[in-house]
Amino acid sequence: MTHSMRTDTHPPSLDGGGDWRDTATRYALLPLRVFLGVTFIYAGLDKLTDSAFVKDSGAGSIGDTMRAVRDSSAIPALVDFALKSPSGFGYAMAFGELAVGIGTLLGVLARLAALGGALISLSLWLTVSWASDPYYYGNDLPYLMAWLPLVLAGAPVLSVDAAWRTRKRQRASGY
Repeated sequence: MTHSMRTDTHPPSLDGGGDWRDTATRYALLPLRVFLGVTFIYAGLDKLTDSAFVKDSGAGSIGDTMRAVRDSSAIPALVDFALKSPSGFGYAMAFGELAVGIGTLLGVLARLAALGGALISLSLWLTVSWASDPYYYGNDLPYLMAWLPLVLAGAPVLSVDAAWRTRKRQRASGY
């Protein structure tokens, strides 16, 4: 006599749309999205409201920071490029972080926003954090790795992108 054992005995979700594991899987990237979105919005606003940051020189300025890391960075040419206009680069960095943070938090063009966040983190890792020893003391590499799942998956739930997809599907099916 053969007996079968039922292995799917976990309770169903309350909404009837699959079990709790399906729900957890669907929402798994949401905490990461919220953290990265809020963090990048804060970083952008912090730079824009710090009068010293966007200056070409002086304590706390982007110019002095870039000059300090130039010789220890992995790509000194990238630092030299930023040093052509430190103030302009500082504003570009701040507005880039704001755009990435807002796009990620709201889920608007989420993959593109995450790609922007990954590129910002990569450039900071290769310049400012490159000399961190051991490498895991620098925070830009973990941020880069945190962006990659969002680059791949986007914002499938609780996002403007998801609302656009739903609307597009409804139009295609004729409501």
